[in-house]
Amino acid sequence: MEIKNVGVVGAGLMGTGIAQVIAEAGYTTKWVDVSPCQMEKGRDNIKRLLQRKVEKGRCEAQHVDETLSRLQNFSKLEDIADVDLVIEAVPEILELKKKVFTQLDEIIQPKAILASNTSALSVAAISSATKRPEQVIGAHFFYPVPVLGLLEVTPGLLTSEEVFQTVMDFGKSIGKTPVACKDYPGFIVNRILIPMVNEAIYLVMEGVKPEDVDAAMKIGANHPMGPITLADFVGLETLLATMEGLYYGFRDSKYRPCPLLVKMVEAGTLGRKTGRGFYKYNEKGEKILW
Repeated sequence: MEIKNVGVVGAGLMGTGIAQVIAEAGYTTKWVDVSPCQMEKGRDNIKRLLQRKVEKGRCEAQHVDETLSRLQNFSKLEDIADVDLVIEAVPEILELKKKVFTQLDEIIQPKAILASNTSALSVAAISSATKRPEQVIGAHFFYPVPVLGLLEVTPGLLTSEEVFQTVMDFGKSIGKTPVACKDYPGFIVNRILIPMVNEAIYLVMEGVKPEDVDAAMKIGANHPMGPITLADFVGLETLLATMEGLYYGFRDSKYRPCPLLVKMVEAGTLGRKTGRGFYKYNEKGEKILW
């Protein structure tokens, strides 16, 4: 199965990064989002990141023009019907993803692979919304997509071996290191990482200062970023949704989200994106003193 044209659904942080790396790798990339404003914002961000690479001597100016020329913007799924692979990158809500996959199944050409960028949801459940579950697969990128090299490839219960191998090969072709996962909540990275961050938040709830938790893990465990800073960076609502996916998926109390995390999400203090989480941030996203 040969991949030439790739569709990306969603122009949020993940969709923007996915579209960039695929276009940079030489693929015609058909990018769709219902919001023209969000699409333009994403495209401007890609252009800015590419120009920064030129300034740092990591690529030529020609690379920027070529990448942007391969990146085609659309507002309707019908406009990307002829792609060989489509990657969905909408919010981590199962019913929303199933709705999108039902639409993709009706619109995208019959031989195409339908992939989800889900970080923790059941690929089998997503595939049940289609009439081609053997062509549905998980392809989870990591934020920021242009920087982090891992790609979790997760076949569902009915995904064909050919589709699995095609997506593994595709991951390598765009410069990622694909790893094979089983279709259980959290896959590999989030199943290990998210409970650790949740436990760090329990420590804060018990009175330990966020900066002390971060310092302990950076110095004591040689982590490049402390877990509380990571929580703010990822977004507390994203962290909570993933933790709840583990909790309900395994029916195991060890995955219970920390009550403090729940309260902060309810209060709208979601981390760096809102200017306030466990830390406070300026307009540039830099930590500032309380």
